[in-house]
Amino acid sequence: MARLFRESRRDSSHSSSSNGFLPPAAASTPSSAASALPSPFPDLGVALSAADLREAAYEVLVAASRTTGGKPLSYIPQSSSVAAAGPPPSPASSSASSASLQRSLTSAAASKMKKALGLRSSASSKGVGSPGSGGKAAAPRRPATVGELMRVQMRISEPADTRIRRGLLRIAASQLGRRAESMVLPLEFLQQFKASDFPDPQEYEAWRSRNLKLLEAGLLVHPLVPLNKSDSSVQRLRQIIRGAYDRPLETGKNSESMQGLRTSVMSLAGRSHDGTSDGCHWADGFPLNLHLYQMLVEACFDNDEGTVVDEIDEVMELLKKTWVILGINELLHNLCFTWALFNHFVMFGQVDIELLSAAENQLAEVSKDAKTTKDPNYCKVLSSTLSSIMGWTEKRLLAYHETFNTSNIESMQGIVSIGVSAARVLVEDISHEYRRRRKEETDVARSRVETYIRSSLRTAFAQRMEEADSKRSSRNPTPVLSILAKDIGDLAMKEKNLYSPILKTWHPLASGVAVATLHSCYGNELKQFVAGLTELTPDTVQVLKSADKLEKDLVNIAVEDFVDSDDGGKSLIREMPPYEAENAIANLVKVWIKERVDRLKGWVDRNLKQETWNPGANRENFAPSSVEMLRVVGETLDAFFQLPIPMHPALLPDLTAGLDRSLQLYVAKVKSGCGTRSSFMPQLPPLTRCEVGSKLLFKKKEKPQNLQVHVSQNGAANGNDPLGLPQLCVRLNTLQYIRGELENLEKKIKTSLRNVESAQADITDGLDIKFELCQAACQEGIQQICETTAYKVTFYDLGHVLWDTLYVGDTASNRVEVLLRELDPVLETISGMVHNKVRNRAITSLMKATFDGFLLVLLAGGPLRAFTRQDSQIIEDDFRALRDLYLADGDGLPEELVDKASSQVKNVLPLFRADSESLIERFKRMMVESNRSASKNRLQMPPTTAHWSPNEPNTVLRVLCYRSDETATKFLKKTYSLPKKI
Repeated sequence: MARLFRESRRDSSHSSSSNGFLPPAAASTPSSAASALPSPFPDLGVALSAADLREAAYEVLVAASRTTGGKPLSYIPQSSSVAAAGPPPSPASSSASSASLQRSLTSAAASKMKKALGLRSSASSKGVGSPGSGGKAAAPRRPATVGELMRVQMRISEPADTRIRRGLLRIAASQLGRRAESMVLPLEFLQQFKASDFPDPQEYEAWRSRNLKLLEAGLLVHPLVPLNKSDSSVQRLRQIIRGAYDRPLETGKNSESMQGLRTSVMSLAGRSHDGTSDGCHWADGFPLNLHLYQMLVEACFDNDEGTVVDEIDEVMELLKKTWVILGINELLHNLCFTWALFNHFVMFGQVDIELLSAAENQLAEVSKDAKTTKDPNYCKVLSSTLSSIMGWTEKRLLAYHETFNTSNIESMQGIVSIGVSAARVLVEDISHEYRRRRKEETDVARSRVETYIRSSLRTAFAQRMEEADSKRSSRNPTPVLSILAKDIGDLAMKEKNLYSPILKTWHPLASGVAVATLHSCYGNELKQFVAGLTELTPDTVQVLKSADKLEKDLVNIAVEDFVDSDDGGKSLIREMPPYEAENAIANLVKVWIKERVDRLKGWVDRNLKQETWNPGANRENFAPSSVEMLRVVGETLDAFFQLPIPMHPALLPDLTAGLDRSLQLYVAKVKSGCGTRSSFMPQLPPLTRCEVGSKLLFKKKEKPQNLQVHVSQNGAANGNDPLGLPQLCVRLNTLQYIRGELENLEKKIKTSLRNVESAQADITDGLDIKFELCQAACQEGIQQICETTAYKVTFYDLGHVLWDTLYVGDTASNRVEVLLRELDPVLETISGMVHNKVRNRAITSLMKATFDGFLLVLLAGGPLRAFTRQDSQIIEDDFRALRDLYLADGDGLPEELVDKASSQVKNVLPLFRADSESLIERFKRMMVESNRSASKNRLQMPPTTAHWSPNEPNTVLRVLCYRSDETATKFLKKTYSLPKKI
């Protein structure tokens, strides 16, 4: 991997302000500076070069400084004030200039700002070469005034400076009393100068184009106040500027084109949010103002060495004067200055630790600022700036083993501090997601540093891996993982001694995180190594010994680091699962277990497809496939306990869990396809009313339109129905057989454990060996098949009796005896075939199903059934006969169980004895109480819940529907308009 610290140097001739700021030194001494960072500010969208922006920024600086001075504005050529490298100008010669721009420089030792930033003043003044226009470099000299210093720092030629000052003097003369912030400087300069004021036409054309582009950027592309599309000034100014690019615009005070330009510009520049401002907003819109201000901030740094100039206090005093024009406040200034400090540290080789420290101190101010404002423009620039800074720092810190060594380790602390501070502001003060989840404790610094540690150690590990592979040869047959183990041990010690002391500032468990990461990396390689093993070899033993030694060294470092931690480093300890030799062997055994379990699952799939559930396959009436499957399970357990390994108890849960899943799969397939109770429950027919006085008879050719159940037979011909009663009994017995054999398997496992070579006397004490998944599946399957059998027999097999015969037409002629006759052979089959431990459950389910069917006939039997009050005695007698079938004169089910199952029918039957009038009143009262009556004369239809009860409106309504008398039928017709037929 290429070293992250190496960067290609950027050609200064290709940089522009729209992509990044290249300070003066980058152009003057490109060989001494590294690449600058890309600008964090948005692209201008206008083709303004760095030189264009510098000159425009300088114009703003001079205008702001001269109009805020204590003396009148006048013009004195720079050449006369700094003609030689002699003493500063006399008071007499400078008194005519603005005091702020021309004040003599103070002693560097008096710089309060440098002290605040943690910077030392230079031991001696640094000479600055003047960019003279005569081809000869001026002798190194110290600028005599702040104004001269700024001119030199911003690389403004003396003729250009002279022209700027002369223009400002003319503007002041023509607009006496107006302050710089109330003027649009590019417009005023265009009006003051013509081509004759420049040495050649090309320079004038470039100057004119720059000013037009500034107007375009400040008023059209990035205005402070959003543009109104209906404003004609917008289109007019755009047309003027575009036209000027094609043909020269006549400038001058009185030209018609200039007047049109002024009208459009002033109309747009004078707009404000509240309509009260008298300023001119041509340079204070984002991001133009930031690009201009950053050019001014660059003047704070020495052109040759990139350090902060000794005259920083005076320079900053001047820069503040431009704030009112550029719309800059202290928050934006702090952000721009922080960026400049950090950018210069980067460009000049990352060797000036004082510059890095200053950037760190200034970033602390930005952090405070970020908590005081939610201005969207500021937050956007803040996010972009800090993201750029953090991007640069993280590029180095995510691989700090490549970036830092003993020669430059001093800078690591500052770079980490700045990266962490930037991340903290981005997360805590800008991130909406963080604010939404504020209640969760989030340590941004610790999180970021942990990321740096883990990333860098993983990168370093990968490099050591490549080196270890290259070291192995025919003369050095040592396994690669053994060589790697030694190299990683050395890497861990270097981390502990060189990097961790620095990183502990933000993460108290820095060493622990590092060794946990290395432990994980090596563990992954070891795991892959072991995964390819089929047997133990000398190389395997050597690798495992080297791994064991490395692990001990890493654990020792971690333990030392965890001494002072709150939780004893538990979270990191969990990241370091041991990987000694026994674990490697255990992994091989786990592969063996997986193969055996997968083989068993495949066997289940194949053999159950051939299972017919034939009741005559054996005397016990359970499936032969279950016997074969349990035989395979027993053989697998025997083979496991014969393996020559010392960790049978530790690996046994893996095996039993796999076998348990395989047995669960078998059970799931046994009950699959049987359906459920709801599969055989019929759909209820629509409610009707009885036809009083008529005989409810139907012709022989007609089939009663009653409840129907449609269930697929799945090949029921010739007695091979997989859902036939005998086949369902076999399935029940199979599940019960498996339940019993699971207990035998558990006993066999405990006996085998006591007999293994490494067994201890108490090896099975507290050992809970249960096939819980299979046990639960058997329990659930038995219940499901019992219910399925009961409801299939009742509603499908005996459906012709239940729906087509019982109480159809004449209640007294079609009583329950025919149903009882059909139930007798069913009970005999279940009693004769089903295992005695589940027999009562199967019969109980059948009993519940027949009671449900009996009640459904009474409450939802269709229009061919009608009951009088006198029929209630017949119904009650039939109900007792049905109960007696399951009681069997004391030889059947317990009476308590029968009473519980029949309680619902018993509670509903009294309704058939009650007269219709009382039933109607009862129904109305329940409807009122349940808020289902829209009014006294209008009742809503109660929903069908199928939870039949004398206190449930739908149940009472159904009794009325099947009541054969005039009162009931009139009520149903009047209230619900129920028909007599379906």
